[in-house]
Amino acid sequence: MKIKFIILLFSSIWLALIVRIFFLAVESNNYYSKLSIANTIKTELIAPVRGEIVDVYNRPIAINKLGFKIQLAPHLRSKKNMQEFDKDVELIAKLFPSLDKKKIIKNYKKKDSLYNHNYIDVVQFIPYKEMMPVYSKLNLKDNIKVIPAPKRYYPYKNIAAHMIGYVARANKKDIQGDKLIELIGYTGKTGIEKYYNNYLQGTPGRREIKVNANNQEIEELMHKSPDEDRKLTLSIDMELQKYITSLFKGKVGAIVVMSVDGSILAAGSFPNYNLNIFVNGMSYKMYNKLASSLDHPFTNKLTHGLYPPGSTIKPSLGLLYITTDLNERWSVDCRSSLPLGGRIFRCWKRAGHRHTDIVKAIRESCDDFFYKGSLVLGNKKMSQGMKRYGLGQKTGIDLPNEFIGVVPSREWKRRKYNKSWNIGETVNMAIGQGDFLVTPLQMAQQTALVATGRLPTPHIAKLIGDKPYKESYRNVLTRKELRKLPIIRKAMYQVCNNPHGTATAYLHSKVKIAGKTGTAQVIGIKQDIQKRRLEHELSYYNRSHAWFTTYGPFRKPQYIVTVLVEHGGHGGHAAGSIVSDIYNKLLELGYIKKR
Repeated sequence: MKIKFIILLFSSIWLALIVRIFFLAVESNNYYSKLSIANTIKTELIAPVRGEIVDVYNRPIAINKLGFKIQLAPHLRSKKNMQEFDKDVELIAKLFPSLDKKKIIKNYKKKDSLYNHNYIDVVQFIPYKEMMPVYSKLNLKDNIKVIPAPKRYYPYKNIAAHMIGYVARANKKDIQGDKLIELIGYTGKTGIEKYYNNYLQGTPGRREIKVNANNQEIEELMHKSPDEDRKLTLSIDMELQKYITSLFKGKVGAIVVMSVDGSILAAGSFPNYNLNIFVNGMSYKMYNKLASSLDHPFTNKLTHGLYPPGSTIKPSLGLLYITTDLNERWSVDCRSSLPLGGRIFRCWKRAGHRHTDIVKAIRESCDDFFYKGSLVLGNKKMSQGMKRYGLGQKTGIDLPNEFIGVVPSREWKRRKYNKSWNIGETVNMAIGQGDFLVTPLQMAQQTALVATGRLPTPHIAKLIGDKPYKESYRNVLTRKELRKLPIIRKAMYQVCNNPHGTATAYLHSKVKIAGKTGTAQVIGIKQDIQKRRLEHELSYYNRSHAWFTTYGPFRKPQYIVTVLVEHGGHGGHAAGSIVSDIYNKLLELGYIKKR
C-alpha cells in the first residue's frame, strides 16, 4: 500500500511539473512574444503638415513656413553623460547665436525623466535658410536630431484677422485626450483655424522601427504617411478684404459684405491685429496693451460684438406690424413726443413727422410710428416675431462661439433679473434700444431676409478639400409676409434714393441700393433735457453707434453690405460713404455687372 502511495505521489508531482513546463513553453509563448516585441519594436507617430487656407482666387491666406526643430536624446543629464550634454547644448547655441542657451536647457529639463525614452524638443523652430549651412554638423551628432517642423505664417498679417484666426502653442486643456495635438504642439485657437482645426491638422502617419537596448534605431519595419496638406478654400476675396480694411482706417466697428446666399466676400472687425504675433509669441507688455484697449481689438465684433440695433430693426419690425394686428394703411400723427407711464418718448425729429405711414416711417425713420405700433402688438408678439425672423439665435456661421444676442421679453427679464416687464420697455424695443442686442452678422442676415424673403446661413468656407460647402437657408416668413415684403423694400429703396431718405444725402454709389440707417444710443437721455446735444458735441465714448445696412442692386439683389461704426453718430453720415465705396468696388471687380 505504501509503495502505491509513493508511486502516486511521484506521478502527481511529475504530472504537475509537465503541465507547468507545457504552460511556460507553449501557452505563455504568445504573451512573452508580445512582450519581447514591445521591447524591440517601437511605434512612432508622424506629425502631419497643417493644411493651407486660400481665398476664393487661390491666394494663400495661411501657409506653412519650412523649417526644422532640434531634439536631444533623453537621459543625457546623468553623471555619465553630463559632459556630452553640455557639449551638445554649447554646439547648438554656437551655431544659432540668437537662441537662449538657458532656455534650451530649461526645455530639456521639462521632459527629461527616467520614464521618457523619446528624443526631447529643445528648439521649436529654425528657419530653413538658417539651418541648411549647419545641418550636416548637427546631423553627425548621435544625440542630436533635426526634424522638419513647418511653422504657420499669415502673409496678409492683420487683414481679415478675426475671421481667419490663428494657430498657437497648445496648452494642457487643448492636449487633454488628444494625442495628435500633443504630437503637433500647436492648434487652432480662434476663427477659421479653430472651427476647421480637425480638418486642417489632418491625421498622423505611423512608423514601426526596431531598436536595441540603448533605444537606438536599427531598422524601419513599417511606414504609413500622414494624411496632410488638407486645403481649405474660403469665399473671401482678399483684394476686396484689403479694400474694406483701408476704408475703416482709424475707425472702430465692423463690416460685412455678403452674397444673398450667405457667402462672405469680405468682412472685418476693427481694430485688428497681426496674426503672426500669436504664432511667434508676444511680450506681456504688448498683450496687456491690446487687451486693455477700450476699442477691444481681440473681440471679433462680427460675431461677439453685441449692439443695440437702433433703427435698423425697423424694416423687420415694420413687416411684422403690417402682417399681424396692423396693415400697410395704418398711420400715425407724429408730434415728436409720446407721453407714457410718467415718461416722454421722443422722436428724433423735433418738429415731428406728422402724418406717417409704414413707408414714410422707414424712409424717414419715424420713432413715433414704431412706438405706437408696439402698443398695439405688445411685447409678446414682437419678441416672438423677431425670434422667428432669426434674432436671438446663432446665424450658423462657420466661426466658433458665436453670440446669440438678446430679444427682450417678459420671460427673458424675469429669468435674468427676476423683475417684471413695463410698458416703456416695449416702446424702447420698437426702436431697437433698451436690452435689444444684435451682432453685425445678424443684422446682415436680417437684411438678406428682407431682400430675398429667406434667411441664409452665412459662411466663410467655399471648398473643404474638393467638396463644396453646403449652402442652406430657412423659409421663416408666412405667405402673407412674403406678399407684403415689396412694401418694406420700397421703403428701404426710398431711404437711399428719395430726397427725404435718411441716407440719400450721404451716398455716391453707382449701384442702386436699398437700406436702413440706424443710430444706437449708448447712454440714456435724461427726461428734463429739452434740447438734445448733437452727436459731435458729446465725448467720443458717449456718442451713439452708427449703423447702415443695405442690399443691392435693388431690382435683383445680389449682395448685402452692413456697416457699424462704433460711436460714429448718425448712420448715414458715418457709414454712407463707406457703403457707397464698397458697392463701387463690387462693380469694379465685376461682382455686379454694369447695365
